[in-house]
Amino acid sequence: MSENIEPMYSKVITTLYPVLQRITFRDWTGMENIPRDGGFVAASNHISNMDHFPLAHFLVAAGRAPHYLAKSSLFKPPVVRQILHGTGQIPVYRGTSQATSALSAATEALERGACVCVYPEGTITREPDFWPMVGKSGAARLALESGVPLVPLAIWGTREMMWPYKDKVPKLLPRKLIHVAAGPAINLDDLRDGPVDSQKLRTATVRLMDEITTLLEGIRGESAPETPFDPRKQQPARGSGSSEGGSTTKDVK
Repeated sequence: MSENIEPMYSKVITTLYPVLQRITFRDWTGMENIPRDGGFVAASNHISNMDHFPLAHFLVAAGRAPHYLAKSSLFKPPVVRQILHGTGQIPVYRGTSQATSALSAATEALERGACVCVYPEGTITREPDFWPMVGKSGAARLALESGVPLVPLAIWGTREMMWPYKDKVPKLLPRKLIHVAAGPAINLDDLRDGPVDSQKLRTATVRLMDEITTLLEGIRGESAPETPFDPRKQQPARGSGSSEGGSTTKDVK
């Protein structure tokens, strides 16, 4: 890893890594697409409050320690706040005058050579069958303004551990099969010259969400809806979704 890893981060990795080894089966693909050094933005779909841990497991196994953009409310409990700050996680103050501070902190982390992990949908998907929604521009902005790679990831299986908008406590046993796939960095070469404007951000964000969706289609063996779900225009009608394959009894990776 090219950045200096905070001592508390090393302790958390040492503690959680063997736990995750014991509570999940892993189907990991595309690890060769994770940059070995230098700053980059990792952008994933978001289907459960448990996504952070398997994604971090995958990235740490690839040699990188992710720094998440996390909603500020997670930083309120004293012990949690200490851990999140101590591991270099980045609070997002939505709807306040401090909202832009997260992008500044993330940019500084990228300049230090860190991996900054973003959920471009901005929240857990509300698409009825858990496909990615229309993305927000934050991940694209960070990549374009910092000049770093933008790497798409897809995750599947974490609903089995903690169902979104329902479960308050994770179900860690029996072990769950968790899929994580990383694709090649998004081609942004044609967008990097000149100022970053709204058109460039839209174009980069669409490319990113298309690649994330393609990765997830490969994991699920299904086709996503032709038109991504837009929560600003559509009301969620949560369906049963598809099976997440939690019955596998051995590691795939």
